[in-house]
Amino acid sequence: MCALAIGYLMQNGSTAQRNAAHAEVAAATVAQTSVMPGLDGIVLTSSPSAYRTDAVTEPARRTLQPSRSAPSDHANCSLSARAHAMPGATARVIVKAPCYADERVEIHHSGLTVTQHTDASGTLDLTIPALSEYAIFLISLENKQGTVATTHIPDMGHYARIALQWQGQTDLQIHALEFGASYGSKGHVSANPETQGIGSVVHLGQAGLTDARNLQVYSFPAGRASEAGSIEVTVEAEVTAENCGRDLSVQSLELRGDRKLRSHDLTLNIPDCSRTGEFLVLNNLFQDLTIAEK
Repeated sequence: MCALAIGYLMQNGSTAQRNAAHAEVAAATVAQTSVMPGLDGIVLTSSPSAYRTDAVTEPARRTLQPSRSAPSDHANCSLSARAHAMPGATARVIVKAPCYADERVEIHHSGLTVTQHTDASGTLDLTIPALSEYAIFLISLENKQGTVATTHIPDMGHYARIALQWQGQTDLQIHALEFGASYGSKGHVSANPETQGIGSVVHLGQAGLTDARNLQVYSFPAGRASEAGSIEVTVEAEVTAENCGRDLSVQSLELRGDRKLRSHDLTLNIPDCSRTGEFLVLNNLFQDLTIAEK
């Protein structure tokens, strides 16, 4: 872990000119683990790479024993998951856990981890930006039961991605300024649906959980770009009553032109609670994304 110096503060949520924030980080290629703790019962499923969700090959299933008493009217309490390739180098992951309604679920993929809840029927339906062409998703419940879903992402090579993940109620925000754009103009892209640009930012996480694993991912279709130039990527963090005066551990993952997935572990030093309501602007957390014209 390396401590990241805070570069600038934005008062009361207003946009400010961004200062340099200096951080020395070591790049490391993410290695996907073949075995993860907490996944006792595994069901391997797969789907075709075509962008369709109606035709599904039923996997062989292994019945898992839930840690709580299952309702007697459930003939099948097995946990299963399927993954389907979708446009934009994403994967739709569908988890079915009929005996685990409103249950906490964690999904792991190529170094990313996100926390979600199943619905009242024990189903979770989530679309995730992929970080590898042959995508593997490991799904685990709180009782340590788990399963796996895989799919092929045929357009993975067309996309560059920058991801940021953290744990807890801090709201980190990725902002991309494409090809010289300024804040609030066309080409300024964030998770706010009102921003417009070529790329996109998605936020995944479960609101209301103090220890939920959250992530934001910026995606740019670099393999289909009609314009060359650079994209500046910054991160903003609001100082709140929940995070003030604390150190926040974050991890970034970057997939750029060389197609190598790299991870950086960082520590953000959040100012004390007298600065509540202000925003940190982190300018040098990521290098600019360079896009070559095709």
